[in-house]
Amino acid sequence: MTGFVAVHTGAGNFLDETLYEHVCREACNQAINVLYAGGTALDACERAIVILENSTATNAGIGSNLNWDRQVECDACIMDGASLQFGACTNVSDVKNPISLARHLCERQSKLLSFGRIPPMVLVGQGASAYAREIGLQIVPAEHMISANAAKKYDHYRSQIMQYEEINRAKLSPLDTVGAVCVDAEGSIVAGCSSGGLMLKLSGRVGQAATYGAGCWALMDENTSMSAASCTTGNGEYLMKTLFAKELVDDLIGCNCPITSQHLTYKKKLLESPFLSKQKAIHAGSLSIIYNTASGDGDLLWAHTTNSMCIGFMSTKQKKPKFVLSKLPQNLTCGTKPVINGHHFKLI
Repeated sequence: MTGFVAVHTGAGNFLDETLYEHVCREACNQAINVLYAGGTALDACERAIVILENSTATNAGIGSNLNWDRQVECDACIMDGASLQFGACTNVSDVKNPISLARHLCERQSKLLSFGRIPPMVLVGQGASAYAREIGLQIVPAEHMISANAAKKYDHYRSQIMQYEEINRAKLSPLDTVGAVCVDAEGSIVAGCSSGGLMLKLSGRVGQAATYGAGCWALMDENTSMSAASCTTGNGEYLMKTLFAKELVDDLIGCNCPITSQHLTYKKKLLESPFLSKQKAIHAGSLSIIYNTASGDGDLLWAHTTNSMCIGFMSTKQKKPKFVLSKLPQNLTCGTKPVINGHHFKLI
């Protein structure tokens, strides 16, 4: 199978990118190996995010940020652009790889349950854990999801909470939602994301990584031979209010210039959104793909309003993955304007 995969470890303030370079490269290699073995874009996207979740350097799966009550509560979602099916889970504390549960729910959408019941699109908390156990996913003791690094950060910020405002916590915390996008030569396209959420979030909070239209979106348009997908990272409430992942994809489909499209979407649909008119700084990032099945040409696009964002990408035609540490130019104020870059690739 010929294809292309890209991953990110969140938009934030990366103090040591070497930690993220290794996991980005490994996630790309693993996902491409899935395609080499005949797997689908859905298989490859899931595998990439599993690798990101298994790294204690990321805010997803094991090592996730701890909530106010010193617990891990993970969110994850995935969308298949060919079937337009979506699956998500939220507030899970003992499922080792939440993205695998989200993937199962995504695929299960096409088949009714007994007595004609509609299958769930999103599962939460203990119900999600029980279902994951039932389908054979790996369940671990909740305390095993807490890394030493996450516990150390929790203790530091929890003890000094009155000294920090939200914007300072965003600047000091280097980790955020992870995500992946994958497309094969036939245009089958998938996007997914996984997150432990905000540090010191309220217990029970649902982030964009489990929200339809906000965390990820994927669309394969057979009428135009175009496929597009996006996964987001950043201030979850802002991304949910603007359905930002869906807006990015909708604007990419049929655009003349992907870079210009992304600029306009960030400007009009996020930074100048009437839903966020009272916000002075909006921290966000995204990873997107637009692909033409007729020509085999595609563009990977990454964007962020934060200080930095780590990205990895690879096609089945490359010998090794490419890693990029994207930084906000010094003349731009964090949270007010995006930096947008891209990479052209060809699969046919």
